[in-house]
Amino acid sequence: MTQVTRPPGSEPGGLAARVSLGRRFTPVSSEFLLIASTALLLTLFGLVMVLSATSATAVASGNDPTSGALRQGIFALLGVPLMFLISRFPLRFLKRMAWPALFLAVALQLLVFTPLGVADGGNRNWIQLAGVQMQPSEFLKLALALWIAFVLLRKRAMLGTWHHVFIPVIPVGALAIGTVLAGRDLGTAMVLVLILLGCLFFSGVKLRLFIIPVVLGVVAVLAYALSSADRMRRITANCDDMALYHTDCYQSIHGIWGMANGGIFGLGLGNSQEKYGWLPAPGNDFIFAIVGEELGLIGCLVVLALFTFFTVGAFHIIRKTPDPFVRVAAGGITVWIVGQAVLNIGVVVGLFPVMGVPLPFMSQGGTALLAVLIACGVLLAFARTIPVADRRDATASRPAPRNPPTGRGRVAR
Repeated sequence: MTQVTRPPGSEPGGLAARVSLGRRFTPVSSEFLLIASTALLLTLFGLVMVLSATSATAVASGNDPTSGALRQGIFALLGVPLMFLISRFPLRFLKRMAWPALFLAVALQLLVFTPLGVADGGNRNWIQLAGVQMQPSEFLKLALALWIAFVLLRKRAMLGTWHHVFIPVIPVGALAIGTVLAGRDLGTAMVLVLILLGCLFFSGVKLRLFIIPVVLGVVAVLAYALSSADRMRRITANCDDMALYHTDCYQSIHGIWGMANGGIFGLGLGNSQEKYGWLPAPGNDFIFAIVGEELGLIGCLVVLALFTFFTVGAFHIIRKTPDPFVRVAAGGITVWIVGQAVLNIGVVVGLFPVMGVPLPFMSQGGTALLAVLIACGVLLAFARTIPVADRRDATASRPAPRNPPTGRGRVAR
Protein backbone atom coordinates (compact mmCIF):
# COMPACT_ATOMS: atom_id res chain seq x y z
CA MET A 1 0.00 0.00 0.00
CA THR A 2 1.16 3.52 -0.72
CA GLN A 3 1.11 6.12 2.05
CA VAL A 4 -1.29 8.99 1.65
CA THR A 5 0.50 12.33 1.99
CA ARG A 6 -1.10 15.49 3.37
CA PRO A 7 -0.33 18.95 2.02
CA PRO A 8 1.67 21.24 4.33
CA GLY A 9 -0.43 23.00 7.03
CA SER A 10 -3.22 20.42 6.96
CA GLU A 11 -2.23 18.70 10.21
CA PRO A 12 -5.03 18.38 12.82
CA GLY A 13 -2.98 20.36 15.35
CA GLY A 14 -2.66 23.32 13.00
CA LEU A 15 -6.37 23.19 12.21
CA ALA A 16 -7.25 23.23 15.91
CA ALA A 17 -4.96 26.19 16.47
CA ARG A 18 -6.59 28.14 13.64
CA VAL A 19 -10.08 27.36 14.95
CA SER A 20 -9.13 28.45 18.48
CA LEU A 21 -7.58 31.67 17.19
CA GLY A 22 -10.65 32.34 15.06
CA ARG A 23 -12.94 32.02 18.05
CA ARG A 24 -10.74 34.39 20.03
CA PHE A 25 -11.17 37.11 17.40
CA THR A 26 -14.82 36.41 16.59
CA PRO A 27 -16.69 39.69 15.96
CA VAL A 28 -18.90 40.65 18.90
CA SER A 29 -22.67 40.68 18.61
CA SER A 30 -24.82 43.73 17.97
CA GLU A 31 -26.14 43.40 21.54
CA PHE A 32 -22.58 43.71 22.85
CA LEU A 33 -21.98 46.87 20.81
CA LEU A 34 -25.32 48.38 21.81
CA ILE A 35 -24.87 47.85 25.55
CA ALA A 36 -21.19 48.84 25.60
CA SER A 37 -21.70 52.00 23.54
CA THR A 38 -24.71 53.23 25.52
CA ALA A 39 -22.96 52.53 28.83
CA LEU A 40 -19.90 54.53 27.72
CA LEU A 41 -21.99 57.41 26.35
CA LEU A 42 -24.15 57.63 29.49
CA THR A 43 -21.04 57.54 31.70
CA LEU A 44 -19.37 60.31 29.70
CA PHE A 45 -22.60 62.33 29.66
CA GLY A 46 -22.83 61.88 33.42
CA LEU A 47 -19.27 63.13 34.01
CA VAL A 48 -20.02 66.31 32.07
CA MET A 49 -23.26 66.92 33.98
CA VAL A 50 -21.65 66.18 37.37
CA LEU A 51 -18.97 68.77 36.56
CA SER A 52 -21.63 71.30 35.66
CA ALA A 53 -23.93 70.53 38.60
CA THR A 54 -21.29 70.52 41.35
CA SER A 55 -18.93 73.28 40.25
CA ALA A 56 -21.04 76.14 41.66
CA THR A 57 -21.37 74.77 45.19
CA ALA A 58 -17.69 73.74 45.16
CA VAL A 59 -16.58 77.29 44.35
CA ALA A 60 -18.94 78.69 46.98
CA SER A 61 -17.36 76.46 49.63
CA GLY A 62 -13.82 77.37 48.54
CA ASN A 63 -13.03 74.03 46.84
CA ASP A 64 -11.79 73.14 43.38
CA PRO A 65 -14.79 73.33 40.98
CA THR A 66 -13.64 70.13 39.28
CA SER A 67 -13.26 68.11 42.49
CA GLY A 68 -16.64 66.34 42.22
CA ALA A 69 -16.15 65.41 38.59
CA LEU A 70 -12.59 64.24 39.23
CA ARG A 71 -13.73 61.88 41.98
CA GLN A 72 -16.43 60.55 39.68
CA GLY A 73 -13.91 60.25 36.87
CA ILE A 74 -11.61 58.09 38.99
CA PHE A 75 -14.40 55.54 39.48
CA ALA A 76 -15.21 55.72 35.76
CA LEU A 77 -11.55 55.02 34.87
CA LEU A 78 -11.68 52.06 37.22
CA GLY A 79 -15.12 50.82 36.17
CA VAL A 80 -14.83 50.96 32.37
CA PRO A 81 -11.76 48.67 32.08
CA LEU A 82 -13.31 46.43 34.72
CA MET A 83 -16.48 46.23 32.63
CA PHE A 84 -14.56 44.95 29.59
CA LEU A 85 -12.47 42.61 31.75
CA ILE A 86 -15.59 41.02 33.26
CA SER A 87 -17.03 40.69 29.76
CA ARG A 88 -14.36 38.02 29.13
CA PHE A 89 -15.45 35.88 32.10
CA PRO A 90 -16.93 32.51 31.13
CA LEU A 91 -20.45 31.64 32.25
CA ARG A 92 -19.27 28.80 34.46
CA PHE A 93 -17.19 31.27 36.49
CA LEU A 94 -20.13 33.65 36.95
CA LYS A 95 -22.32 30.74 38.07
CA ARG A 96 -19.65 29.58 40.50
CA MET A 97 -19.40 33.08 42.00
CA ALA A 98 -23.15 33.44 42.72
CA TRP A 99 -23.09 32.20 46.33
CA PRO A 100 -19.76 33.87 47.35
CA ALA A 101 -20.89 37.18 45.81
CA LEU A 102 -24.13 37.17 47.82
CA PHE A 103 -22.35 36.31 51.09
CA LEU A 104 -19.76 39.05 50.52
CA ALA A 105 -22.37 41.66 49.56
CA VAL A 106 -24.53 40.92 52.64
CA ALA A 107 -21.43 41.01 54.87
CA LEU A 108 -20.48 44.43 53.47
CA GLN A 109 -24.04 45.67 53.96
CA LEU A 110 -23.99 44.59 57.62
CA LEU A 111 -20.92 46.79 58.15
CA VAL A 112 -23.18 49.85 58.02
CA PHE A 113 -24.36 48.90 61.52
CA THR A 114 -20.80 48.88 62.89
CA PRO A 115 -18.63 51.90 63.78
CA LEU A 116 -17.65 51.97 60.09
CA GLY A 117 -21.23 52.93 59.17
CA VAL A 118 -22.12 56.45 58.07
CA ALA A 119 -25.58 58.04 58.29
CA ASP A 120 -26.77 60.68 55.84
CA GLY A 121 -30.22 62.22 55.49
CA GLY A 122 -31.76 59.81 57.98
CA ASN A 123 -30.42 56.73 56.13
CA ARG A 124 -27.61 54.55 57.43
CA ASN A 125 -26.49 52.92 54.21
CA TRP A 126 -22.81 53.87 53.79
CA ILE A 127 -19.47 52.76 55.22
CA GLN A 128 -16.14 54.55 55.48
CA LEU A 129 -13.10 52.43 54.55
CA ALA A 130 -9.59 53.86 54.24
CA GLY A 131 -10.98 57.35 53.75
CA VAL A 132 -13.33 56.24 50.96
CA GLN A 133 -17.10 56.28 51.49
CA MET A 134 -18.99 53.51 49.72
CA GLN A 135 -22.56 52.18 49.54
CA PRO A 136 -22.55 48.35 49.87
CA SER A 137 -26.19 48.01 48.81
CA GLU A 138 -25.20 48.88 45.23
CA PHE A 139 -23.15 45.67 44.99
CA LEU A 140 -25.95 43.75 46.70
CA LYS A 141 -28.18 44.44 43.68
CA LEU A 142 -25.91 42.58 41.28
CA ALA A 143 -25.14 39.80 43.75
CA LEU A 144 -28.85 39.18 44.36
CA ALA A 145 -29.60 38.93 40.62
CA LEU A 146 -26.77 36.43 40.02
CA TRP A 147 -27.69 34.34 43.07
CA ILE A 148 -31.39 34.08 42.20
CA ALA A 149 -30.51 33.13 38.62
CA PHE A 150 -28.17 30.38 39.84
CA VAL A 151 -30.71 28.97 42.33
CA LEU A 152 -33.53 28.97 39.79
CA LEU A 153 -31.20 27.33 37.25
CA ARG A 154 -30.69 24.42 39.62
CA LYS A 155 -34.45 24.19 40.16
CA ARG A 156 -35.61 24.80 36.59
CA ALA A 157 -37.32 21.40 36.40
CA MET A 158 -39.26 22.03 39.64
CA LEU A 159 -40.60 25.56 39.12
CA GLY A 160 -44.16 24.31 38.79
CA THR A 161 -44.58 23.94 42.58
CA TRP A 162 -44.71 26.91 44.91
CA HIS A 163 -42.28 25.69 47.58
CA HIS A 164 -39.50 25.11 45.03
CA VAL A 165 -40.08 28.62 43.67
CA PHE A 166 -40.18 30.32 47.06
CA ILE A 167 -37.48 28.39 48.95
CA PRO A 168 -34.78 29.58 49.31
CA VAL A 169 -35.35 32.59 46.99
CA ILE A 170 -37.97 34.44 49.05
CA PRO A 171 -36.48 33.92 52.56
CA VAL A 172 -32.90 34.72 51.53
CA GLY A 173 -34.06 37.62 49.33
CA ALA A 174 -36.13 39.02 52.20
CA LEU A 175 -33.12 38.75 54.51
CA ALA A 176 -30.91 40.65 52.06
CA ILE A 177 -33.55 43.34 51.52
CA GLY A 178 -34.12 43.53 55.29
CA THR A 179 -30.48 44.55 55.84
CA VAL A 180 -31.16 47.59 53.63
CA LEU A 181 -34.51 48.40 55.22
CA ALA A 182 -32.85 48.30 58.63
CA GLY A 183 -30.79 51.25 57.46
CA ARG A 184 -34.03 53.09 56.52
CA ASP A 185 -33.24 53.18 52.78
CA LEU A 186 -36.66 52.60 51.23
CA GLY A 187 -35.61 53.54 47.67
CA THR A 188 -32.83 50.94 47.45
CA ALA A 189 -35.08 48.33 49.06
CA MET A 190 -37.71 48.96 46.38
CA VAL A 191 -35.10 48.42 43.66
CA LEU A 192 -34.05 45.13 45.29
CA VAL A 193 -37.69 44.01 45.36
CA LEU A 194 -37.92 44.83 41.63
CA ILE A 195 -34.81 42.72 40.97
CA LEU A 196 -36.29 39.75 42.84
CA LEU A 197 -39.60 40.02 40.99
CA GLY A 198 -37.83 40.52 37.64
CA CYS A 199 -35.77 37.36 38.13
CA LEU A 200 -38.88 35.35 38.99
CA PHE A 201 -40.71 36.72 35.94
CA PHE A 202 -37.94 35.85 33.47
CA SER A 203 -37.49 32.40 35.01
CA GLY A 204 -40.82 31.44 33.48
CA VAL A 205 -42.68 30.52 36.67
CA LYS A 206 -46.42 30.14 36.39
CA LEU A 207 -48.46 33.32 36.67
CA ARG A 208 -50.32 32.19 39.77
CA LEU A 209 -46.98 31.58 41.51
CA PHE A 210 -45.61 34.95 40.34
CA ILE A 211 -48.57 36.93 41.66
CA ILE A 212 -47.96 35.86 45.26
CA PRO A 213 -44.43 37.41 45.50
CA VAL A 214 -45.77 40.57 43.83
CA VAL A 215 -48.48 40.90 46.47
CA LEU A 216 -46.01 40.15 49.27
CA GLY A 217 -43.58 42.78 47.93
CA VAL A 218 -46.26 45.46 47.68
CA VAL A 219 -47.55 44.67 51.17
CA ALA A 220 -44.03 44.82 52.63
CA VAL A 221 -43.31 48.23 51.05
CA LEU A 222 -46.66 49.63 52.19
CA ALA A 223 -46.17 48.28 55.70
CA TYR A 224 -42.75 49.90 55.93
CA ALA A 225 -44.12 53.21 54.63
CA LEU A 226 -47.09 53.15 57.03
CA SER A 227 -44.84 52.39 60.00
CA SER A 228 -43.58 56.00 60.10
CA ALA A 229 -45.83 59.05 60.27
CA ASP A 230 -42.98 61.27 58.99
CA ARG A 231 -42.41 58.98 56.01
CA MET A 232 -46.10 58.85 55.16
CA ARG A 233 -46.34 62.66 55.36
CA ARG A 234 -43.56 63.04 52.79
CA ILE A 235 -44.99 60.36 50.51
CA THR A 236 -48.52 61.78 50.50
CA ALA A 237 -47.49 65.44 50.29
CA ASN A 238 -49.30 67.34 47.54
CA CYS A 239 -46.59 69.44 45.94
CA ASP A 240 -49.14 71.45 43.97
CA ASP A 241 -49.85 73.15 47.29
CA MET A 242 -47.31 75.95 47.66
CA ALA A 243 -47.95 75.96 51.40
CA LEU A 244 -45.56 72.98 51.53
CA TYR A 245 -42.86 74.84 49.61
CA HIS A 246 -40.55 75.30 52.61
CA THR A 247 -41.16 71.82 54.06
CA ASP A 248 -41.82 68.51 52.32
CA CYS A 249 -42.02 69.76 48.72
CA TYR A 250 -39.07 72.12 48.52
CA GLN A 251 -36.82 69.74 46.54
CA SER A 252 -39.59 68.48 44.27
CA ILE A 253 -40.79 71.99 43.40
CA HIS A 254 -37.29 73.22 42.53
CA GLY A 255 -36.68 70.11 40.44
CA ILE A 256 -39.81 70.84 38.38
CA TRP A 257 -38.88 74.52 38.11
CA GLY A 258 -35.46 73.56 36.79
CA MET A 259 -37.03 71.33 34.11
CA ALA A 260 -39.47 74.10 33.18
CA ASN A 261 -36.75 76.76 32.92
CA GLY A 262 -34.92 74.73 30.29
CA GLY A 263 -37.70 74.73 27.73
CA ILE A 264 -36.89 72.95 24.47
CA PHE A 265 -33.24 73.94 23.94
CA GLY A 266 -32.16 74.68 27.52
CA LEU A 267 -30.25 77.57 29.06
CA GLY A 268 -26.92 76.23 27.85
CA LEU A 269 -24.38 73.88 29.43
CA GLY A 270 -23.20 75.35 32.75
CA ASN A 271 -25.96 78.00 32.91
CA SER A 272 -28.28 76.32 35.41
CA GLN A 273 -29.74 78.62 38.05
CA GLU A 274 -31.08 75.92 40.36
CA LYS A 275 -27.62 74.51 41.09
CA TYR A 276 -26.64 77.73 42.91
CA GLY A 277 -27.94 76.51 46.25
CA TRP A 278 -31.62 76.30 45.30
CA LEU A 279 -31.99 72.64 44.35
CA PRO A 280 -30.69 70.12 46.92
CA ALA A 281 -28.54 67.26 45.56
CA PRO A 282 -28.21 68.68 42.03
CA GLY A 283 -25.39 66.28 41.16
CA ASN A 284 -26.96 63.24 42.78
CA ASP A 285 -30.64 62.28 42.77
CA PHE A 286 -31.77 65.38 40.83
CA ILE A 287 -29.12 65.52 38.13
CA PHE A 288 -31.83 64.93 35.51
CA ALA A 289 -33.34 68.29 36.51
CA ILE A 290 -30.01 69.97 35.70
CA VAL A 291 -29.97 68.15 32.34
CA GLY A 292 -33.45 69.52 31.61
CA GLU A 293 -32.55 73.05 32.68
CA GLU A 294 -29.24 73.31 30.82
CA LEU A 295 -29.93 71.14 27.76
CA GLY A 296 -33.71 71.39 27.61
CA LEU A 297 -36.14 68.86 26.24
CA ILE A 298 -33.60 67.79 23.61
CA GLY A 299 -31.05 66.82 26.26
CA CYS A 300 -33.69 64.86 28.20
CA LEU A 301 -34.73 63.01 25.05
CA VAL A 302 -31.11 62.08 24.35
CA VAL A 303 -30.81 60.54 27.83
CA LEU A 304 -34.09 58.66 27.39
CA ALA A 305 -32.99 57.43 23.94
CA LEU A 306 -29.70 56.07 25.34
CA PHE A 307 -31.55 54.17 28.08
CA THR A 308 -33.96 52.87 25.43
CA PHE A 309 -31.10 51.53 23.30
CA PHE A 310 -29.57 49.94 26.38
CA THR A 311 -32.91 48.25 27.14
CA VAL A 312 -33.23 46.95 23.58
CA GLY A 313 -29.77 45.39 23.69
CA ALA A 314 -30.43 43.76 27.07
CA PHE A 315 -33.80 42.37 26.02
CA HIS A 316 -32.28 40.90 22.87
CA ILE A 317 -29.91 38.92 25.11
CA ILE A 318 -32.87 37.69 27.17
CA ARG A 319 -34.77 36.70 24.04
CA LYS A 320 -31.93 34.99 22.16
CA THR A 321 -30.09 33.10 24.87
CA PRO A 322 -30.81 29.38 25.35
CA ASP A 323 -29.25 29.44 28.85
CA PRO A 324 -31.77 29.86 31.73
CA PHE A 325 -29.09 31.37 33.98
CA VAL A 326 -28.31 34.07 31.41
CA ARG A 327 -32.00 34.80 30.87
CA VAL A 328 -32.83 35.23 34.56
CA ALA A 329 -29.67 37.14 35.53
CA ALA A 330 -29.90 39.47 32.51
CA GLY A 331 -33.56 40.06 33.31
CA GLY A 332 -32.78 40.99 36.91
CA ILE A 333 -29.94 43.33 35.90
CA THR A 334 -32.09 44.99 33.23
CA VAL A 335 -34.99 45.51 35.64
CA TRP A 336 -32.52 47.01 38.13
CA ILE A 337 -30.89 49.55 35.80
CA VAL A 338 -33.93 50.50 33.72
CA GLY A 339 -36.35 50.39 36.66
CA GLN A 340 -34.08 52.59 38.75
CA ALA A 341 -33.80 55.08 35.88
CA VAL A 342 -37.61 55.20 35.60
CA LEU A 343 -37.94 55.77 39.36
CA ASN A 344 -35.33 58.55 39.37
CA ILE A 345 -36.78 60.40 36.38
CA GLY A 346 -40.30 59.90 37.76
CA VAL A 347 -39.23 61.59 41.01
CA VAL A 348 -37.69 64.55 39.16
CA VAL A 349 -40.79 65.19 37.03
CA GLY A 350 -43.09 64.82 40.05
CA LEU A 351 -44.69 61.43 39.33
CA PHE A 352 -43.23 59.78 42.45
CA PRO A 353 -42.30 61.07 45.91
CA VAL A 354 -38.65 61.71 46.67
CA MET A 355 -37.05 58.35 47.53
CA GLY A 356 -33.29 58.89 47.14
CA VAL A 357 -32.69 56.70 44.08
CA PRO A 358 -29.77 57.80 41.83
CA LEU A 359 -29.88 57.88 38.05
CA PRO A 360 -27.69 54.98 36.78
CA PHE A 361 -24.43 55.98 35.04
CA MET A 362 -25.08 59.70 35.56
CA SER A 363 -25.67 60.58 39.23
CA GLN A 364 -22.69 61.50 41.36
CA GLY A 365 -21.61 58.53 43.46
CA GLY A 366 -18.58 56.37 42.78
CA THR A 367 -19.99 53.15 44.26
CA ALA A 368 -23.20 53.38 42.23
CA LEU A 369 -21.26 54.02 38.99
CA LEU A 370 -18.81 51.19 39.67
CA ALA A 371 -21.60 48.71 40.47
CA VAL A 372 -23.54 49.59 37.31
CA LEU A 373 -20.44 49.26 35.10
CA ILE A 374 -19.66 45.86 36.66
CA ALA A 375 -23.25 44.80 35.96
CA CYS A 376 -22.81 45.93 32.35
CA GLY A 377 -19.69 43.78 32.18
CA VAL A 378 -21.80 40.78 33.19
CA LEU A 379 -24.32 41.65 30.46
CA LEU A 380 -21.50 41.89 27.94
CA ALA A 381 -20.24 38.47 29.03
CA PHE A 382 -23.74 37.16 28.35
CA ALA A 383 -23.79 38.91 24.96
CA ARG A 384 -20.57 37.15 23.92
CA THR A 385 -22.36 33.80 24.06
CA ILE A 386 -25.00 34.80 21.51
CA PRO A 387 -23.02 34.84 18.21
CA VAL A 388 -21.31 31.55 19.06
CA ALA A 389 -24.65 29.84 19.66
CA ASP A 390 -26.18 31.31 16.50
CA ARG A 391 -23.22 30.19 14.38
CA ARG A 392 -23.33 26.66 15.74
CA ASP A 393 -27.03 26.46 14.93
CA ALA A 394 -26.36 27.63 11.38
CA THR A 395 -23.52 25.14 10.97
CA ALA A 396 -25.61 22.27 12.30
CA SER A 397 -28.43 23.01 9.85
CA ARG A 398 -26.08 23.24 6.84
CA PRO A 399 -25.57 19.96 4.89
CA ALA A 400 -22.09 18.49 5.00
CA PRO A 401 -20.03 19.27 1.88
CA ARG A 402 -19.24 16.44 -0.47
CA ASN A 403 -15.68 15.93 -1.61
CA PRO A 404 -15.37 15.67 -5.40
CA PRO A 405 -13.89 12.36 -6.57
CA THR A 406 -10.21 12.67 -7.40
CA GLY A 407 -7.46 10.26 -8.14
CA ARG A 408 -5.27 11.65 -5.35
CA GLY A 409 -4.97 9.55 -2.25
CA ARG A 410 -6.27 6.37 -3.98
CA VAL A 411 -4.76 3.19 -2.55
CA ALA A 412 -2.67 1.19 -5.07
CA ARG A 413 -3.03 -2.56 -4.96
